[in-house]
Amino acid sequence: MGYNSEKQFEDDLVKMLFEQKGWKDGILNYKTEKELIRNWADILYENNRSIDRLGDYPLTDGEMEQILEQIRALKTPLRLNGFINGGTVQITRDNEADEHNFGKLVSLKIFDRNEIAAGKTRYQIARQPKFSAKNDIYPDRRGDFCLLINGMPVIHVELKKSMVPISEAQYQICKYLHEGVFTGLFSLVQIFVAMNPEECVYFANPGSYESYNEKFCFHWADSYNNPINRWDKIAELLLSIPMAHELIGFYSVADQSDNVLKVMRSYQYYAASKISKRVSEMKWNDQSIYGGYVWHTTGSGKTMTSFKSAQLIANSKDVDKVVFLMDRIELGTQSL
Repeated sequence: MGYNSEKQFEDDLVKMLFEQKGWKDGILNYKTEKELIRNWADILYENNRSIDRLGDYPLTDGEMEQILEQIRALKTPLRLNGFINGGTVQITRDNEADEHNFGKLVSLKIFDRNEIAAGKTRYQIARQPKFSAKNDIYPDRRGDFCLLINGMPVIHVELKKSMVPISEAQYQICKYLHEGVFTGLFSLVQIFVAMNPEECVYFANPGSYESYNEKFCFHWADSYNNPINRWDKIAELLLSIPMAHELIGFYSVADQSDNVLKVMRSYQYYAASKISKRVSEMKWNDQSIYGGYVWHTTGSGKTMTSFKSAQLIANSKDVDKVVFLMDRIELGTQSL
């Protein structure tokens, strides 16, 4: 189905994500950064109501500013990935009504990579959010929509109508990066998606316009590596819950070796998830089972795939230890 209207395309995509694909906790229309920060504060309050956290006393503006200062200090998408996946943030309680915790250091739960479509995890869509440029010479902007997990904008989507190439949506994202609109709360964005009704690419937040590299923009594909581009299939397979949550929690990689945030290609995702699932299903006390192997071709991103597989297996507690065996030092350095 083609779309001659970008608005109609956005209407239908957002409706599908909200009603069918797991983003069930509300559509926030035309919100400013300040309003979205207050929305985040409300979710943090609801998710941290125990007496040793916030009790019955909501977060103050000063306490939210403490969190935002920590975000500003981290600066890069790579370090902010660690912030999100660290799962908690600490504040010093300044709400005087909270006599139990006033003046104390309090740890707040912000994200749980394992709590997918469960527990207190909240999934919202911020439609047409208002961006404020960091420099007065640039106008304020309005994005198409952000996907919010627990109030944090982690995926940003830019749309174009049929017959308009997605390169224009990519250019628009780069222009926003250059103008500095992905700062403050919006610096938490981990993944960008550029799409029209017939094509889609996704890429990790490069942090700056200068760091953008088109070769790290990927098409999603099925498990046989057939590209998937139709918008409704993208909504189902890439932007849906649990997939979007897993992309942020498990399949984005903060690569310290070059200080770049990376996101896995679809075939790497299928491989790593299938390997870890296979390990979890094996009955290792069976004496006839010796292990297994995974075959990769040169240039397929096998180091990242093996690293991510090992991480998933180690975190699953299905094994006691993961051993890397390699034939040259640089692979060990890269994996480390």
